Amino acid sequence: MAEKIVLIDGHSILNRAFYGVPDLTNADGLHTNAVYGFLNIMFKILDQEKPEYLTVAFDVHAPTFRHEMFEEYKGTRKPMAEELRQQVPVIKEVLQAMGVKIVEKAGLEADDILGTISRMSERRGLEVSVISGDRDLLQLATEHVKIRIPKTKKGQTEIEDYYAEDVLNAYQVTPTEFIDLKALMGDTSDNIPGLPGVGEKTATKIITEYHSIENAHEHASELKPPRASKAIIEHWDLAVLSKTLATIKLDAEIDYEFADAKLGNLYTDEAYVYFQKLQFKNLLGRFETSELSNKIEDAFETITNKEKAEQIFTDAAKAERVGIALCKNTEDVLPLFADLAEFAGIALCCSDEHVYYIKNGNDISSAWLKEQTVQLVEKNECCIFFDVKNAMGELGSLPVLHCFDGTIAAYLLNPLKSDYTGEDVARERLNLLIEDKLPDDSKACYEAYTGWKAAPILQEQLKENNMWKLFVDVEMPLVETLYDMEQCGVRVEADELKAYGEKLGVRIHELEQEIYEEAGEIFNINSPKQLGVILFEKMGLQGGRKTKTGYSTAADVLEKLAPEYPIVAKILEYRQMAKLKSTYADGLAGFIQADGRIHGKFHQTITATGRLSSAEPNLQNIPVRMELGRLIRKVFIPEDGFVFVDADYSQIELRILAHCSGDDMLINAINGEEVDCVLSALSSPLQEELISKNRNVMNARVWLGLGKDGIPVVAKGIGGGRIGQFFMKQIFKKEIEKSKKRGN
Repeated sequence: MAEKIVLIDGHSILNRAFYGVPDLTNADGLHTNAVYGFLNIMFKILDQEKPEYLTVAFDVHAPTFRHEMFEEYKGTRKPMAEELRQQVPVIKEVLQAMGVKIVEKAGLEADDILGTISRMSERRGLEVSVISGDRDLLQLATEHVKIRIPKTKKGQTEIEDYYAEDVLNAYQVTPTEFIDLKALMGDTSDNIPGLPGVGEKTATKIITEYHSIENAHEHASELKPPRASKAIIEHWDLAVLSKTLATIKLDAEIDYEFADAKLGNLYTDEAYVYFQKLQFKNLLGRFETSELSNKIEDAFETITNKEKAEQIFTDAAKAERVGIALCKNTEDVLPLFADLAEFAGIALCCSDEHVYYIKNGNDISSAWLKEQTVQLVEKNECCIFFDVKNAMGELGSLPVLHCFDGTIAAYLLNPLKSDYTGEDVARERLNLLIEDKLPDDSKACYEAYTGWKAAPILQEQLKENNMWKLFVDVEMPLVETLYDMEQCGVRVEADELKAYGEKLGVRIHELEQEIYEEAGEIFNINSPKQLGVILFEKMGLQGGRKTKTGYSTAADVLEKLAPEYPIVAKILEYRQMAKLKSTYADGLAGFIQADGRIHGKFHQTITATGRLSSAEPNLQNIPVRMELGRLIRKVFIPEDGFVFVDADYSQIELRILAHCSGDDMLINAINGEEVDCVLSALSSPLQEELISKNRNVMNARVWLGLGKDGIPVVAKGIGGGRIGQFFMKQIFKKEIEKSKKRGN
């Protein structure tokens, strides 16, 4: 049986994958969908073909000999999308890591390289498969050269196969005649001109009869329809040019050795690292992982002997640094209740050679383990955790200044991500992918190892980015403060909260009855479908927007109708009251603990801006706009003898903008030097109208400036006036129009 070679049109398959696979990004923000799709197609082909040789050809971003002949060649193509462009060097690096032969040459297209290698391979006696999304390559098909064109349907990749006979059956022309077909009809994709007025149907008829453009030209007077005859006579030069442009070279001068294309082990250690970095978890199963990422597991050791455990703690206290991870038994616990799982053990790492998991049980009690860990942190001045505050919740108070929080460090280096776990840091800083389905003790060992290994890297990166002082002096001390806040909690008057809920319930019931009365029937107010039918069909309200599932009853739709229709205003109030009751009155009650306090969680690694966030429950978004909403705050009371103090930065966003931009006008405005400089330029009624309606828009004393056209702008200065003008045009659009009409 003859050996096989697979030839892949690199850019074509990458482009097809880019548009066929939903957008994907890795933790670094790199787009990866094209690379992922390319590899899936390649693996599918290789699994089917089982070839002995593999080569991928790429275009070079430079003019080819075709551009020298015809400057407008491919001139109608849109520029490559930036998200795709950044993936081109990535796929090349991945293929090189897998040992795949790559061929590219300035002045040639990938088609010419593929055409040349396909003929070289055929002469060598190989069976050839050419993989491309470009049907131009159909001209290469022979009895031994198969053109394979991937197509994506409903998320699944299907492949059309064409030998020479298949081309004839599908297009009524031979592969060679396919070139002449394109010469007559042209190609809008490549901007090959063809003959004016000659389309695919006419071109096919001419070539099936005359087999080449040369023969057709000799019989030009016989061609039908007459416009084709006229076109080939008057524009023969275009036909010749088009044929030359459409013809793939079969004898290009390229440096190619079949020995270099011999297919070996694709799943190399180097390739595995790339797949980890790109987060292609589904493809990692192709690798023999036992000898790759999991080499570190050889260092894992489970300790059940107390004497050995004592020695490990003693040695760890003297180490330069130690990675620590707490382990809970989550095997029989739902993910939602993972925090409530029982304490199972502690993982410690002080070197590449030894990662210990000290297991709770026998003569090693949970209390002893926790006590030893606290003492370890007191003795060793560099103990690395992921989420120190969470560890404190399990161990009790810790000397935070002896701790290095890998989660906070990773957050500071990239605050735009959503996760900063040990697994994320292992992948991004150590090129180590930790499997999801590992036992809890193995995960803890990996976390301890990652903390120990990555801490120096994270520390150096923090210093390089001028964030070390922020990390040491602000973020780490804040951990202890937040822990104390969580432990203390906030006192809540449970009886008042209950009474508040009852008051809301009364109002909700009143609104229900009023809505039913106006509607003329009882229905489910919380059902958008039923509500839409009542409002827009039965009651005939104007302004309804119908969707596939019925009428839209979204807030933006109802708010437009509320001034005209009392029932709509009552429905909006009903929704607000129901939200207050479910989220706050009833919701907060479930968080009150035995001490009469709510112990919420505060997070410092959630928001991209550096602000704290609150959860379980969220105590930062308690409503104040409605009277009934404001009453919620009254159930929170200080301890006897204490008062609540509210502290906030003044105009912090504008101040940061002023600092970063260095805009003198904005700086002066914030400092109060130009605050009221232009209000007097507006008519008094307009001043009052603008200020009364928009007093809180900016949350600042920076008000108005006037541009040359009379349009108010913020402080005449945000971003040189452009941003300010945009802001003010949007915010005060209606008022400005009114002012112009009044001649102000």
